[in-house]
Amino acid sequence: MVLSVGASIARSFFNGNIAIYIRHGEWLMKELPVRKNIRLKDYNYSNAGMYYVTICTQDKEPLFGDVVGADSISARVILNDAGKMIDYLYQETMQQFQNVTSAAYIVMPNHFHGIIAIERADMESAPTLPIIIQSFKRNTTIEYIKGVKSGIYPPFNKRIWQRNYFERVIRDEAEYQRICRYIDENPDRWAEDEYYTK
Repeated sequence: MVLSVGASIARSFFNGNIAIYIRHGEWLMKELPVRKNIRLKDYNYSNAGMYYVTICTQDKEPLFGDVVGADSISARVILNDAGKMIDYLYQETMQQFQNVTSAAYIVMPNHFHGIIAIERADMESAPTLPIIIQSFKRNTTIEYIKGVKSGIYPPFNKRIWQRNYFERVIRDEAEYQRICRYIDENPDRWAEDEYYTK
């Protein structure tokens, strides 16, 4: 354990989920929450394939726009400036990586759904899914912060995106079609959506 002299708080980790603090000369121990690993065990995310991805804003804050006509069959998402930036940077992210495409996606007021296809010509021709998502989240966060400082985008609480994201390996054509339909119909079902907030 390394403690810095003169620091008001020093921290080290013991057994991965215990934090030991020194605050004003007093030792404190706190058990940290254990993050659940949501990735498939032993799955290689650099494999060629199609992935369904959902990324949510922190605290499900509706930072990217609104859904109009949510109680009708003509519902649609109206993106604000921040939502348009998210849309643009997602397209830029897809172009940034060789052998990576997006078959379908939608920016919702407080979350994002997309299908990301990774094709592999050889072992070094395409990034892993986590690298793609990390790049997207990093770039959108940087631009969002710039927009908040300029007074263009609404402020946010600590971070724009939740720390994790949901992903599913798309295994066959029927599942692919079902997910495409879900993405396309997401605005129509906004009021029943698990991410819905008023």
